[in-house]
Amino acid sequence: MSSLFETTNLAGMKLRNRLVRSATWERMADERGHLTPRLEQTLLRIAEGGVALIFPGYAFVTAQEQPNPGMMGIHDDACVPGLRGMTDEVHERGAVIGLQMVYGGSLTNYRPEGRLIWGPSAVTHPLTGVTPQAMSHEDIAALVEAFALAAGRAQRAGFDCVQLHSSHGYLLSQFLSPVFNRREDDYGGSVQNRCRIHLEILAGIRQELGENYPVLIKINCEDFIPGGLTATDSLEACRLLDQAGISGIEISGGMRTKDPETFFIKPHILKPEQQCYYCPYAAEVAQKVSAPVILVGGNRDALMLQNILDDTAISYFSLSRTIISEPDLVNKWREDPTHKPRCLACNKCFDPEGHICILDRKQS
Repeated sequence: MSSLFETTNLAGMKLRNRLVRSATWERMADERGHLTPRLEQTLLRIAEGGVALIFPGYAFVTAQEQPNPGMMGIHDDACVPGLRGMTDEVHERGAVIGLQMVYGGSLTNYRPEGRLIWGPSAVTHPLTGVTPQAMSHEDIAALVEAFALAAGRAQRAGFDCVQLHSSHGYLLSQFLSPVFNRREDDYGGSVQNRCRIHLEILAGIRQELGENYPVLIKINCEDFIPGGLTATDSLEACRLLDQAGISGIEISGGMRTKDPETFFIKPHILKPEQQCYYCPYAAEVAQKVSAPVILVGGNRDALMLQNILDDTAISYFSLSRTIISEPDLVNKWREDPTHKPRCLACNKCFDPEGHICILDRKQS
């Protein structure tokens, strides 16, 4: 039987176990989106802590569109040199590293005034109040090219793969969501049309980097808002991406709105302290696609994860808040699978001064 700690191969990447650090905004990059010593040390501690594949926080792909402060950029060639040294250091510590790429769209709340912000349709975001400019076909082509060029920079910077961020209400997930996508052209309506931009970005990256460079996606299993992306449509989108050659699919869920219960969990079924929120969805996707499926969300018990690995076709497990609290959690689990993370899922690690565990902040 498969083991949580066995060596595997994901799209040509040799992974030392089945545990992934899911991309999480650290709020530690500088104003240009460049790597800082603090962010580099944070990532190196994670590499030393035992995870197999690290995704730093999302990186913006165009200079004029930065969804949040302190996030990394991959929008121009000046981003590359500093990142190259960091990826080399991560590799020396035995980990593989990928870069998650994003266009924020109307979810951005970082200096939106006076900036061009694109959306699938001109739908005001219920959380930020930002009304984007509906994208023309020329705009879509420009964004597809921006993602492809950003992936090329990521490769030159030493990243082993890239991941498209299509979850939680950012632009690509808005294209999949009927709430935000009201288009009546080839990019709206059917799930095949709503997924078209994803397929074009994947094709653009393949044209830029060839067929062998791994391209993954993080995608909502469901939006958990009225009229949003359904599990049925998400599954179909995953099948379309699989047919197009996506290298891996990370299953997440939820949209950021004024109601916090629309994010992370399905409100009438789950509570924040519960675990493996999206397992049923990820298990179904894993049965229907050939690409490896990664489960994120409340993965807090190594023995439970091993059971899921035994009982489903899910291949990998992503961790976020637990790694923020304990960068060496995977090493601890390897020594003692019964170890309980100190993370309480309180979300108090999110702080304007940088996202670190509140327990560490209290000690500093």
